[in-house]
Amino acid sequence: MKEVKVVQNAVEAREAIGQLITQGFSKDEVFVLAHDKDFSENLTRATNTEKISVEEQGVFDSVANVFRSRGDELRSKIQSLGVSDVGAQQLEEELDRGRIVVVAAKSVS
Repeated sequence: MKEVKVVQNAVEAREAIGQLITQGFSKDEVFVLAHDKDFSENLTRATNTEKISVEEQGVFDSVANVFRSRGDELRSKIQSLGVSDVGAQQLEEELDRGRIVVVAAKSVS
């Protein structure tokens, strides 16, 4: 199960995270992405949400991201959370416009 929200700023991102937690996701299942890498990392820390790690992406994609453009890296990370290729492309375009993407993804185990 996954839920995706596109928001305008950090305040809306916090609200979206709160909504997702109310819906039953834990903070360990919520990921925040922004096009600017430093802003994305700061927002992840400030909201106490998860970074997309090797566990979500796999070793190959994690290593490949070192050599990818930021847009390609973001699409890869979004896809690793279960979003389709087309959906990841659309979300990356939202990130290009300065928006923030909040993804909640429950693992199926």
